[in-house]
Amino acid sequence: MRWHELTVLATESSQEMVTHYLTELGAGGVSVEEAWSPDKPRDTKYGEVYDTPLNDIRPGYALYKAYFSEDYEMEPIAAELKTLLEGLPEYGYDAGEFTIHVGSVHEDDWANAWKQFFKPVAVTERLVIKPTWEEYEPKEDELIIELDPGMAFGTGTHPTTSLCLKALESAIDGGERIIDVGTGSGVLAIGAMKLGADKVLALDLDPVAVKCAKENIELNGYENEVEVRLSDLLGVLRESEGEQRQADGVKPPVDLVVANILAEIILLFIADVMDVLKPGGLYIASGIFKNKEEAVEAGLLAAGFEIVDVLRQEDWVAFVAGKPKGEVE
Repeated sequence: MRWHELTVLATESSQEMVTHYLTELGAGGVSVEEAWSPDKPRDTKYGEVYDTPLNDIRPGYALYKAYFSEDYEMEPIAAELKTLLEGLPEYGYDAGEFTIHVGSVHEDDWANAWKQFFKPVAVTERLVIKPTWEEYEPKEDELIIELDPGMAFGTGTHPTTSLCLKALESAIDGGERIIDVGTGSGVLAIGAMKLGADKVLALDLDPVAVKCAKENIELNGYENEVEVRLSDLLGVLRESEGEQRQADGVKPPVDLVVANILAEIILLFIADVMDVLKPGGLYIASGIFKNKEEAVEAGLLAAGFEIVDVLRQEDWVAFVAGKPKGEVE
């Protein structure tokens, strides 16, 4: 199978936002090659892939390569990325004199190259994400999430995902029914089950992510407890109204909704989340860059949510919002 390869040359200082945009635009994987400096330490805590040290990348810049399945239309994606990068100063970043190029590559040339950099990592006090190809001896009380992200974004180590897992760890008491919007590799759905949830409905718009999530959920032994479906946000629930659903499946009202997506998307379906939650239910919303915190908080409050907690890691924010217990279903 051949994949589209979108190559971006942009500043190293904008790395966090460039990689975030590429994954949100649908990239199945992103690699980073920085300008080489003999005394510069290299950070791989988020699964970044670095090439051999010698290169001719201009100082202060990095080469970002993102991979999209062959059914994507790349021209509009490249155009949207250009607009996003031009708008980075609003977020306190500068992509510099960036360039964008679209090519193609066979998946065997890249799909496994990054695996050597993905190691077991403790993302909360109890949850450890372990790539399937790594050996790891769990400590007492640790819960191990076996994960092979494959072509879908979501190793669980990015701050936005880590914030969700920390919020889930605090929110889950046991027996909850949960909807995971934008499941990606399935890491949040699996983490929820590890923490004691009863059932999870995992949704994603990307067919590649749906396939990957199903594989990871089966790998962790939750194929009977987690249902993965192709859906644009919560759209599948509207489509299913009036249909006969499985008696043990997840259907509204639910105890908790978790969504790790862009702030702009979170603002689009806050009312839908309110509709599917039980009174007293929780909404964990992550993927929010710090400059969008006020807008998302205002949107949650306007929809009738109560802010229960705000979690922060680096420049990212996650909200835990509650549906009032007196709210009529």
